[in-house]
Amino acid sequence: MAIARAKNVGVSVHKLRLVMDELRGMKVDDALAYLRYMTTPSASIIYKVLHSAAANAENNDLQDRESLVVKRIVADKSITMRRFRPKARGRAGAFNRPTSHITIEVDEE
Repeated sequence: MAIARAKNVGVSVHKLRLVMDELRGMKVDDALAYLRYMTTPSASIIYKVLHSAAANAENNDLQDRESLVVKRIVADKSITMRRFRPKARGRAGAFNRPTSHITIEVDEE
């Protein structure tokens, strides 16, 4: 089993989980092809982490890439940065910028 993690990704957990729910249980090669053609910006971030997990399994654990399956894929909430945007009459409007942690585990069938 190989694991890849990405910390403080600048995408909300909800947006990541919409893509991740499609990938659970898929073969790694199929999941990478699926992510390559998705139009959401979160798909490219998940693609990089999944590619890293597959490379870790191939190089560190000497597993066969064709038999790798996505066993566990999780997005956890990270820190929320508080930012301000200018508003009318010299005021400042606050908004929150969420971040996430991504964890992907791949293993052979």
